[in-house]
This record gives sequence, C-alpha cells and structure tokens, in this order.
Amino acid sequence: MNLSRLAFPVLLVAAAVLTHAQAAPVPPTPAPDWKLKDLMGAEVSSEQFKGKVVVVDFWATWCGPCRMEIPGYVALQKKYGRDKLAIIGMSVDRGPDVVKKFVAANKVDYQIVMANDDVVQAFGGDEGINAIPTTFIIDRTGQIRDRKLGAEPTEEFEKRLATYLK
Repeated sequence: MNLSRLAFPVLLVAAAVLTHAQAAPVPPTPAPDWKLKDLMGAEVSSEQFKGKVVVVDFWATWCGPCRMEIPGYVALQKKYGRDKLAIIGMSVDRGPDVVKKFVAANKVDYQIVMANDDVVQAFGGDEGINAIPTTFIIDRTGQIRDRKLGAEPTEEFEKRLATYLK
C-alpha cells in the first residue's frame, strides 16, 4: 500500500463523512511495536511507553474531525499526566513541516510522530487504516483494548479510557 498515493483520497472522503464515532472495546490484541520520527526527526518507539496506558490517534492536519478532537486530547494528557497516560498523535500528513505549524498554532503538547505505511498497516490489520481519525486505547500490558473510528466528544472517550487508567 502506498499511503501517499492510494490512501489519502480514501482518508479524505472517510474523514468528510465521519461525524459520529464508531467505538467499541475489542478483544485484547497485542499492540504492534513501532519506531517513528517525531517532528524534529528524533526516533520515538513504542518501547518508551511500556507500562503506561497509551492512546494512539491516527490523524491529519487537513481532517476536520481530527482537528476537533485535538483540544480534548490535550486536556486529557494534562488531566492524567505523562506518568499514567501517553497520547501519541500519528500524523498521516505528507511531511512534518505542515504538522509543525499546526502543532505550534494549536498548542498540542502530547507526542506527535509521522506515521508510515508499515505502522498504518500494522495497526489496521489486513485492511490497514482506511479512515481518520482512528484511535486506539492500549492498556498497561501492551494490549489494544479499544478502537474508535471517527470523532467523538471527549467526555465519551474519557469514560472508556478511565477503565484502563484505574
């Protein structure tokens, strides 16, 4: 799958039509290991977040529903702290420059990395991730416990997230 050629039109259409999230707990599944670059080019790895509850959010700067959720993720990161919760924004934008500007303008203070085709495929299984935002909750043992497709009010997402933060 060539993310930049094939998936972006699909993601754009899917993002445009997703107004309500489809969220559900999933049978515990091991989260994929990954290594990606942050916006400054430094390597960030899933290993760094072992033992924490992790929210992985696939998003893009051009995705309206994604942009609507970001203030909620900023608030959740602040509320629960980095010791208990790691929020990872995996941008599917075509390069870090536009993401850097967006992050600065919107005061995003959680970890942002640039997704690649391999990570998109690893999280999405056989189908890959074919719409954004797509968000996963990973428990402290490294198991994916929840998958959310589309935007959702922060309060609703937090109810499910809180189960794993206890």
